[in-house]
Amino acid sequence: MTNKELETKCRQIRRDIINMTADAASGHPGGSLSVVEILACLYYNKMRVDPKNPHWEDRDRFVLSKGHSAPALYAVLADKGYFPREELKNFRQLHSILQGHPDAKKCPGIDASTGSLGQGISIAVGMAIGAKLSGKDIKVYTVCGDGELQEGLVWEASMAAANYKLDNLTVFVDNNGLQIDGPNDKVMALGDLAAKFAAFGYKVIEVADGNDIAQVMAALDADSEGKPKLILCHTVKGKGVSFMENQVGWHGKAPNAEQYAQAMSELEARVKELEVL
Repeated sequence: MTNKELETKCRQIRRDIINMTADAASGHPGGSLSVVEILACLYYNKMRVDPKNPHWEDRDRFVLSKGHSAPALYAVLADKGYFPREELKNFRQLHSILQGHPDAKKCPGIDASTGSLGQGISIAVGMAIGAKLSGKDIKVYTVCGDGELQEGLVWEASMAAANYKLDNLTVFVDNNGLQIDGPNDKVMALGDLAAKFAAFGYKVIEVADGNDIAQVMAALDADSEGKPKLILCHTVKGKGVSFMENQVGWHGKAPNAEQYAQAMSELEARVKELEVL
């Protein structure tokens, strides 16, 4: 897809996120909105997957380590054809395939059940090792939240990724600067993340604007130099909805009717802007 086509997809994904969280009256819109461009670049332009055969053995794998951002992933999977778009209305409902966090036993296209922070990257490392041992050309991608990096599992997995030279592994960090209890720097400062990940053996690529399609694609296309790749994306929590942007309160709160109307109005206006460019 062209960058403009991907940007149009991102607007649709954002509308789906707002619709899902508003319909369910619960969910995590802030971190879902910040990760949209990453998922769009992966699923529409990079990953080798087949929605008609979600269990295809040679497919690339994706693990949403920050599982609370499931609405963004569900919107992409529905658009790709893994399940009917009508299912999005059942988000967070009892017995739905679209639970609040990804469930691999319920939802087609989910490679790993996630939600306990820190565990997704560990699962992805295991998948990448398995691909190496089987001799298959399978790429593994995972997205971590920045607050999630406070979990020790992340760094244990990172040591293993470097030790086993997993150049088939790409780790994204959705670095939006906020977590449920406030700014990362006030909760548990993360320090120089690029330097830390480089010290753990990654090829680190820092993306100044992780909500810019061109920058994310350039990072994905860059050579990993025989190492696992870490793409550190500086993003905006609540991206695309003015009153949600950079507001920690929107980490895990659904919009009310008035807020929903404003959010959808803003997103619809941006879609129309793209149509005339």
